[in-house]
Amino acid sequence: MDTTLQDPLVGQVLDGRYRIDARIAVGGMATVYRAVDTRLDRVLALKVMHPALAADASFVERFIREAKSVARLAHPNVVQVFDQGTDGAYVYLAMEYVSGCTLRDVLRERGALQPRAALDILEPVLAALGAAHRAGFVHRDMKPENVLIGDDGRVKVADFGLVRAVDTVTSTTGAVLGTVSYLAPEQIEHGTADPRVDVYACGVVLYEMLTGGKPHGGDSPAQVLYRHLHEDVPPPSAAVPGTAYELDELVASATARTAGIRPHDAVAMLARVREARARLTAEQLDAVPPQALTEEHDNARDRTSVIPRALGLPRPLPVDDEEPGGGHGDDGISRTSRFRTPPPLPPRRRGIRRGPMAVVVAVLLVFGVGAGVWYINSGQFTKVPPLLGKTEAEARDRLAGAGLKVGGVEQAHSDTVQRGDVMRTDPAVGTRIRSSGSVSLTVSAGPETVKLADLGGYKLDRARSVLKEDGLEPGMVTRAFSEDVPKGFVISTDPRAGTEVRGGTAIALTVSKGRPIDVPDVTGDDLDDARAELTEAGLKVEVAPERVNSEHDAGRVARQTPDSGGRAAEGDTVTLTVSKGPQLIEVPDVVGDSVDDARRKLEDAGFRVEEDRGLLGLFGDTVRKQSVPGGDTAPEGSTITLTIR
Repeated sequence: MDTTLQDPLVGQVLDGRYRIDARIAVGGMATVYRAVDTRLDRVLALKVMHPALAADASFVERFIREAKSVARLAHPNVVQVFDQGTDGAYVYLAMEYVSGCTLRDVLRERGALQPRAALDILEPVLAALGAAHRAGFVHRDMKPENVLIGDDGRVKVADFGLVRAVDTVTSTTGAVLGTVSYLAPEQIEHGTADPRVDVYACGVVLYEMLTGGKPHGGDSPAQVLYRHLHEDVPPPSAAVPGTAYELDELVASATARTAGIRPHDAVAMLARVREARARLTAEQLDAVPPQALTEEHDNARDRTSVIPRALGLPRPLPVDDEEPGGGHGDDGISRTSRFRTPPPLPPRRRGIRRGPMAVVVAVLLVFGVGAGVWYINSGQFTKVPPLLGKTEAEARDRLAGAGLKVGGVEQAHSDTVQRGDVMRTDPAVGTRIRSSGSVSLTVSAGPETVKLADLGGYKLDRARSVLKEDGLEPGMVTRAFSEDVPKGFVISTDPRAGTEVRGGTAIALTVSKGRPIDVPDVTGDDLDDARAELTEAGLKVEVAPERVNSEHDAGRVARQTPDSGGRAAEGDTVTLTVSKGPQLIEVPDVVGDSVDDARRKLEDAGFRVEEDRGLLGLFGDTVRKQSVPGGDTAPEGSTITLTIR
């Protein structure tokens, strides 16, 4: 049975503008799609925040604020942000679409890189980070997955400023393990992040490009974190003997466990990289590390490779049977023949001259012995070609081209590998294997999905338990009034019941606050009367400890929270503030003033004003008398009557 998750957004038009054509990637915070801006008719990348996170107003606010900061950062090596908006439960960013691959794809296919290629990638990354650092913000999540390499060879950095939840480092998932591999010690220990954490991450990325592996391994994220805190990143030369000292020095300075020893930002680090590069010879820059993955000759020119040709990365080395005589290949790399030294010819008899036929026989003998030795040592072996990320059909073609068989195909769920693509091989890619051997494939069946149960009518605690039993996570809880669902019971879920969702997805719950109650107006009432009226309506009463001056007499209710006319649920609390009586203030003397001036003075002092004109004052404009004489005191908010003549 096909349980593949069908993404509900693919094929939809978001915000009336962005037509979503395909899903590119899924992360812990958002899903990235390839989309078309129907107004401008251009292809772009649309990053849509997961609805469970979008329910957190503070998270969305930070997301939008930092996205705006990134949008102001115009740099050729930064993925540009074009637009930001919301459409119902979806919060999105419209960004530049980069057709190509990620640095992670390059490392997965090529293993370790030559120093020249590693520095060609690192320099634009540092240039992008340097622009961000000088603009006042930090990336915080530098890793190969966030380095994009276009088909034209341009290198761009993505995901600027989008902060991940702090508690994700405690997860045991492989994706998180990859992320913690690039965290600086101060991020782990104190949660602090300044430009030097990006410098540290770039040092780890440089180590990985030079050696093909991460500096600190472990069976769990906790082990990796511990090693980052307590162990220095080893020099690349420990894994790749012969690595230039300048490269060891770059990695050491960038990954110093004490932040103060590192370059203070990416601009300073870029300067060091360029200085080191200038000291390296062409031979040191083009040295091929033993961890570099090689491919069969035919596959070296396979157009399905994820690596853009414009990047200028070296082609994989041809196998030895291409150049049995040694010398130099097309790419100028010296090779040593695997042939043994030809056996010496028998002593030449005096007076006998060897003709052309004898020379031909001798040459054939030498090549025959050499070919036999080559076949015994290497000719009957090959290596498992790069198959990860290829479709099953592509993998079968590659294996057939290498003279290998498919030993079997099984499926397994994966949140990161697209359905139908190879996620594992046995033996592993790059393993030496007999030319007639077989390779088993594990093909992704897509994310494991769960049909969301109908939780309507469940108590909140029980609904959370059911979600966990089904392999899902309880998400944000929103409270809402309901005429039908009792207080504390689930009204609905997001996504809706019956939807197929990935395992581990956070499900938002809407929980009933019960039937709404119109809060009665008790301001001005005696406190005991107000308490009785609210209790009878099904509400609880709390009296504020402090009393305030108000227009109401002492002991009466001065104000209430929530206000009258508002809605509350049965059992909600209404807070009452008791009056200590009106505040007495001095009344201004306005006799003899014009009506307008008198009104202004009294209202500014905190009084209400009424006019008594009578028949004789219909056309008058002068105050002849005031109900409270000037200089006396009266309650704030009380009414002063003016007699006009």
